[in-house]
Amino acid sequence: MSDTQTPEIEDSLFEAPPIAEQERMVEAVLFASADPVTIAELNARMPHGCDAGEALVHLQKRYEGRGVHMIKTGNAYAMRTAGDLSFLMQKETVETRKLSRAAIETLAIIAYHQPVTRAEIEEIRGVSVSRGTVDQLLEMEWIRFGRRKMTPGRPVTFVVTPDFLDQFGLESARDLPGLKELRSAGLLENRPPPSLSDALDEEREDSDENQTELFEE
Repeated sequence: MSDTQTPEIEDSLFEAPPIAEQERMVEAVLFASADPVTIAELNARMPHGCDAGEALVHLQKRYEGRGVHMIKTGNAYAMRTAGDLSFLMQKETVETRKLSRAAIETLAIIAYHQPVTRAEIEEIRGVSVSRGTVDQLLEMEWIRFGRRKMTPGRPVTFVVTPDFLDQFGLESARDLPGLKELRSAGLLENRPPPSLSDALDEEREDSDENQTELFEE
C-alpha cells in the first residue's frame, strides 16, 4: 500500500455516520435517560464527528404532532408525553407528598424573584421561613443555593433548578405563569397575603441574559 493512500484511509476511519443514524443515536439516548440530556453530553456519547445539535433539530421536527415530544428544559433536552395526552397517564401518577402552603409560597417567591435571600422571602411573605420548608425544597432539588449577595453579611441566595423547570414543563423561568394561572391550577388555594400577591403580580425586570446565567453557574 502506498503512502499516498494513508491520509484517505485515516479520514475514512473518522467519518461521521449519516445524519439519519445520528438521529437514531440521539433518540436512543434520550429515550433511555430519566433526566434531560445536554448537547455536550450527547456529543460525548456519540462517535467522533457527530453533531448532536443538528440531529436534535431533525428529530424535533420528526416528533412534531406525535404522542411524544422532544422538549428543551434549561440547556438540556428530553422526551416527554404530549401535554394534551397527559390525562392518559393519570392512573400512573403517584403523589407521594403534598407541599404545605408555606412551601408553595416560598417556592413561588424564589421562582419569580430569583436570586432571593431568606430575609427577602420573609419580607415578602410577612412571616419567617422555617428551616424545614427550605430543606424540603432543597431535598426535592427544586431550588438550590445561588450566588451570595454583595451586601453586609454576604447572605446566600436561592434560585430554582432545571429539575423544577422540567417538573412543570418550562423551558426557562420566563415561562412561569401569572398569579391567576397559579390559582386556577390550584397551587394557591387560598388568597395569599397582599404583600405576596403584589410580589407575584409585579413585572420581573431581569433580562434574558441574567435568567440564563442562573442556570449556568
